[in-house]
Amino acid sequence: MLDTFPRAGQRECPDLPATHQLGEELGRALETGDVVILDGPLGAGKTTFTQGIARGMQVKGRVTSPTFIIAREHRSTVGGPALIHMDAYRLLDSGTDPLGELDALDLDTELDQAVVVAEWGAGLAEQLEQDYLLVRIDREAGSCADARVFAWSFNHRN
Repeated sequence: MLDTFPRAGQRECPDLPATHQLGEELGRALETGDVVILDGPLGAGKTTFTQGIARGMQVKGRVTSPTFIIAREHRSTVGGPALIHMDAYRLLDSGTDPLGELDALDLDTELDQAVVVAEWGAGLAEQLEQDYLLVRIDREAGSCADARVFAWSFNHRN
């Protein structure tokens, strides 16, 4: 991840455009091999945040929740890395080897040659890479009904 985005921080996003903007800032800083884990309750804004990341990375395709397909690949329009947007919840809930299940999806791009954004990724995405950015989204802590508080930290697993 480029130094243009802080490795740790917190920001309140009072609405969807602010959530998109924060995601876009992160997307512009992401590089090949980066893993971003999104953690938050249902409806917290994980997919909305990923839409901003996709805009910052300048990738193709409409970003929607990957719940029913497990993972979706979005190719770069500017020669950058692809975005692999995945729903790790379904992989963890499958009762089988989640990394084997992910590999069986036959994505066109190898995971280490893309940026991986994993919704519900706690517990799985950490296995993909030693270094990852964990983004926790909390709707309860916001100052108004539509606000979301995003807290993130860069993690290194030994």
